Amino acid sequence: MSDSVASLRHKIDSAEELESVVRTMKAMAASSITQYENAVRSLDDYYRTVQLGLSACFKQDNLSGAITGREAPGTAAIGVIVFGSDQGLVGQFNEAMVEFVEHTLAPLSGKKILWAVGERLQSRLSETRLKQEPGFTLPNSIHAVTALVGQILIALEARREAGSIERVYLFHHSPRADAIYTPMSQQLLPLDQAWRDELVNIPWPASNLPEVMPDRQATLRALVREYLFVSLFRACAESLASENASRLAAMQRAEKNIDELQDDLNLTFHRLRQSSIDEELFDVLSGFEALN
Repeated sequence: MSDSVASLRHKIDSAEELESVVRTMKAMAASSITQYENAVRSLDDYYRTVQLGLSACFKQDNLSGAITGREAPGTAAIGVIVFGSDQGLVGQFNEAMVEFVEHTLAPLSGKKILWAVGERLQSRLSETRLKQEPGFTLPNSIHAVTALVGQILIALEARREAGSIERVYLFHHSPRADAIYTPMSQQLLPLDQAWRDELVNIPWPASNLPEVMPDRQATLRALVREYLFVSLFRACAESLASENASRLAAMQRAEKNIDELQDDLNLTFHRLRQSSIDEELFDVLSGFEALN
């Protein structure tokens, strides 16, 4: 009986230590969510500003030639950028993204070249038929996202200059209040006529229309670079916010399970301890009666 009580005490101590770890990770995830969500809100305003600038350029003149890249051959592949996670304890975060990527790319014909952002995602994608290029490591803070975006843009530009990719699709999770996160996809390149028409149709917020000066083509190219940069930056920030939201939810479930386990262990521990005390008292009483 004493061995059982000692074993239960060890399990209770282990559960308390595990609960401390879970609470620490829960606090870290909650803290990280705040910085990424603030970045997403700030980027929304900046993204809107870039869109208005592009809209003004296209409304004023036909500058489509200023953003036309090198024509890709008919055998050019489809470039795919997918954001996942570097760390675990995020539930089905990476598995859901892999499933969404496969489902979205299945109707698209042609070769696919994929860049995965996140080591855990890379290992999941290695089990599919999608060809992977050397991936990228996720930043551990919002301040390191800029360097990551620069690396991705350099890799894309090198492939587009070589004519090996034609279209580029972007996949990431976006935080949602009702479902923690939702997988999203976006055609990042090419910047086609449909994309330009959509920008032209954006209503200008003021009654006075703007004028782009002095070098309109240089201004347009600068705005396009900002558009690509902010699209990737926002995708990364939303993915990181979703990852930490998923980790927070997982830690909350783990904390609830640990609390239930502790209640069961404590109840069993006290029952066994009381049973042991009752047996010792019974032995004492039996011995006393035998002496009398």
